Amino acid sequence: MGNIYDGAGNRIRELREINGYTREGFAEIAEISAKFLYEIETGQKGFSAETLFKIAKGLAVSSEYILTGINQNKCDGEVINTLNLFNNSQLLKVNQLLKLVYELGTRD
Repeated sequence: MGNIYDGAGNRIRELREINGYTREGFAEIAEISAKFLYEIETGQKGFSAETLFKIAKGLAVSSEYILTGINQNKCDGEVINTLNLFNNSQLLKVNQLLKLVYELGTRD
């Protein structure tokens, strides 16, 4: 397929792994088959806007980020620079920690 699908597939795989999802587990979240997810991650197949939306929602990123690699979130550049200091394994732990902090902050 085209380069947009290659890049998008790589980002999806990387984000899935950072978040600790197996291919099968994430396929359930995205409501697609594990085989189709594999084909997306390897750039063998394209995907619909609906599938892109489900994948982006499941990975908690924008559809734009998946397609382009450009992250247009509200996060301060300093925070992003700090996150870039971590390797993928460490980022998984940081992500889990941030989710716990968020959950603690939403309890009332």
